[in-house]
Amino acid sequence: MAYDVVVIGSGPGGYVAAIRASQLGLKTAVIEKESLGGICLNWGCIPTKALLKSASVFEYIQHAKDFGIEASGTADFAAIIKRSRGVADKMSKGVQFLMKKNKIDVVLGFGKIKSKGVVEVTGADGKVQNVEGKHIIIATGARSRVLPNLPQDGKKVIGYREALTLPQQPKTMIVVGSGAIGVEFGYFYNALGTQVTVVEYAPRIVPVEDEDISKEFEKSLKKKGINVLTSAEVTKVDTSGNGVKATVKTAAGEQILEADVVLSAAGIQANIEGIGLEENNIKTEKGKIAVDKYYQTNVPGVYAIGDCAPGQALAHVASKEGIICIENIAYNEKKYNHQPEALDYGNVPGCTYASPEIASVGFTEKQAKEAGYEIKVGKFPLSASGKASAAGHTEGFVKVIFDAKYGEWLGTHMIGYNVTEIIIETVVARKLETTHHEVLNSIHPHPTISESVKDAIEVAYGEAIHL
Repeated sequence: MAYDVVVIGSGPGGYVAAIRASQLGLKTAVIEKESLGGICLNWGCIPTKALLKSASVFEYIQHAKDFGIEASGTADFAAIIKRSRGVADKMSKGVQFLMKKNKIDVVLGFGKIKSKGVVEVTGADGKVQNVEGKHIIIATGARSRVLPNLPQDGKKVIGYREALTLPQQPKTMIVVGSGAIGVEFGYFYNALGTQVTVVEYAPRIVPVEDEDISKEFEKSLKKKGINVLTSAEVTKVDTSGNGVKATVKTAAGEQILEADVVLSAAGIQANIEGIGLEENNIKTEKGKIAVDKYYQTNVPGVYAIGDCAPGQALAHVASKEGIICIENIAYNEKKYNHQPEALDYGNVPGCTYASPEIASVGFTEKQAKEAGYEIKVGKFPLSASGKASAAGHTEGFVKVIFDAKYGEWLGTHMIGYNVTEIIIETVVARKLETTHHEVLNSIHPHPTISESVKDAIEVAYGEAIHL
């Protein structure tokens, strides 16, 4: 079996790269060891959003009186998990359809680069076959990072996969790590009635976000009854009893927390073992595959995209990397009329889908100052938004940061209702090098959450109407 492009892995990087390759006339195959769609569709982005929607519906029912409605209901944990798995299965079947539609061959099994242009695929039955490809793209993704002091047994100490399919709802849970994965699961289980404690090693939760976002989010979590420990570390766990005893080291000293389950959400690690990197002298750096701006490794004809490469470990980053990689290959093969533009990693939006949602892009206030900018900052509270009040979600704010000298839009940081849907305005505006003038001269629809972006810019420039 000989192809122009062979992609190892079918997550949002791999399957998107394969489709773009097929569109550009390259004969393509995808090698997948488990389920089409990878972690994102099957065990990440999609099923978690289904769980979060169930939690949101349950919260609405609990607060129905606030909306003038008499309603009551109980959460059926097993049914919620079943719906989430159904949503994931549907999306995976959608990728199967796209593979057939685009005439992409799917080879099931574990792919390993055997030699130049050859991938050895070992099927579930142990049978081995070779797949030849002029260009080989590694898109093997990542998995839950296992901490030395927090070994995962899949039952009492779990990763995100187990958190999606627990047989029964735990009464108590410790979440280690307050990145997107940790706080999304923390919110979900708390909303259904689990007593949740979040343990974060950094001095503040969601530590990659702007400091104002962290403060607001911590306040929201505590209001929901979630216990938050920052500058804290789980040093050991004891799983010998019915539940788990976790020893947590804080500035105030050690304490022992007891819970039914500990969820380890302290980041991810790339899946780069056993895929032929060492045998083919493919270079790695800091646990990821080293690549150039077009995702070429140090070995000609071998590329890497997505979570196994150095960029942000986000599905939308993997997809764009896959497209850029393929378009560059096609350009060099004279099948595409121009070289693609390299990805700007400084303009990648990040989203967290807990409640309230978090969305951000660009410089934080601290980063902008450290970069030497003189800045204008505007902050608009959603308590002053008509749409937020009507929706019953007035917590949070929109914060914008501009360069005072030239009016460059440096960053936006939002926390609140539905904000993940409106961060794109900043992304596109920054791409177009838009200043505050263009945004303020563009009419924003009313009432919407999105007009809060315009309101925040008005605050930054001393033109606030609604504050």
